Amino acid sequence: MARKNDILSIFAGTVEEIKEAGLFKGEASIASAQGARVRLEDGREVINMCANNYLGLGDSPRLIEAAKRTYDERGYGMASVRFICGTQDIHKQLEERISRFLGTDDTILYSSCFDANGGLFETLLGPEDAVISDELNHASIIDGVRLCKAKRLRYKNNDMEDLENRLKDADALGARIKLIATDGVFSMDGIICNLKGVCDLADRYNALVMVDDSHAVGFVGKHGRGTPEYNGVEGRVDIITGTLGKALGGASGGYTSGRKEIIDLLRQRSRPYLFSNTLAPAIVGASLELFDMLEESTALRDQLEDTTAYYRKQLTDNGFDIIPGTHPCVPVMLYDEKLAGEFARRMMEKGVYVVAFSFPVVPKGKARIRTQVCASHTREDIDFIVKCFIEVRQEMGLA
Repeated sequence: MARKNDILSIFAGTVEEIKEAGLFKGEASIASAQGARVRLEDGREVINMCANNYLGLGDSPRLIEAAKRTYDERGYGMASVRFICGTQDIHKQLEERISRFLGTDDTILYSSCFDANGGLFETLLGPEDAVISDELNHASIIDGVRLCKAKRLRYKNNDMEDLENRLKDADALGARIKLIATDGVFSMDGIICNLKGVCDLADRYNALVMVDDSHAVGFVGKHGRGTPEYNGVEGRVDIITGTLGKALGGASGGYTSGRKEIIDLLRQRSRPYLFSNTLAPAIVGASLELFDMLEESTALRDQLEDTTAYYRKQLTDNGFDIIPGTHPCVPVMLYDEKLAGEFARRMMEKGVYVVAFSFPVVPKGKARIRTQVCASHTREDIDFIVKCFIEVRQEMGLA
């Protein structure tokens, strides 16, 4: 029988193997608010090019003031789950606002989108059902699917022919309910899902459609209503999950929005909803203010779209290997894990905060620097970032 110290040495050895493979994920401490520029713990100011802060609202004075006001009006926390004494009027108001913005019947709040996805599939699907999942779906969808007893089928990324074949397989298995699950944006690559193709196939094969739109709501689509708006399929997606922790203020919290019948059932059976504390009042109050901002103007998403197009063109014109698209997630492909780690370290030294993405976040041999544009980046910021990329490439002999 192994002793405790022997067991701990196994874990320590695994961490050392991760370091040797160039896959170790360190953390840099930020000593300022989140923004286009941040101050690190050592006092350096760097341009932040790896945040999900798409609309640049992480340090918004308007949202901060709304959060402060909510602390005074509704307190610090609820210390309860929703069905006991964890529901305030503002929680219901936020659910209504999200539904109105997305054009859905109803919405249910969670502490994160990971929880929203974790509590979805096992609530809706049983052994007689089938879930058909895109191969590049987020880990939260994958883990959520693992919790349910439905038959599991996987289709190639954004490949409608393969999806149709999997739908046929589900029918051959006698599936009662077929649920297609996909990311709205595959954030490691910045690829936007072909939701029109997905919805067309779902209609043909009588399947439900679930989309995790965490990397889209607020800025993708003409009015920022996400990939259903971008693809012209508003009203055809049955379930939309998302987060308040990216473009929508950058704090935390998630939601599932969609058909009334589905949301009603989730309120009764979804385990993360039933057994986790309700979302903190300050986040709810700030989020209500956030949706006011989104409905008042599209200026931030318009600025983000313009800056992203400029950045992508600068990288392409200078010969960098990026995955084509329009999304502000822009991966600069380096493929080798150790190379990517060293590249990121040198970029940080020059004043650009980027992180190397490697296994298990992305497949082995697909390491990259995933850069992310936000609405508060200026063209001067972009020019400096691209200049640093060029310099590091030359220093490392990659030109």
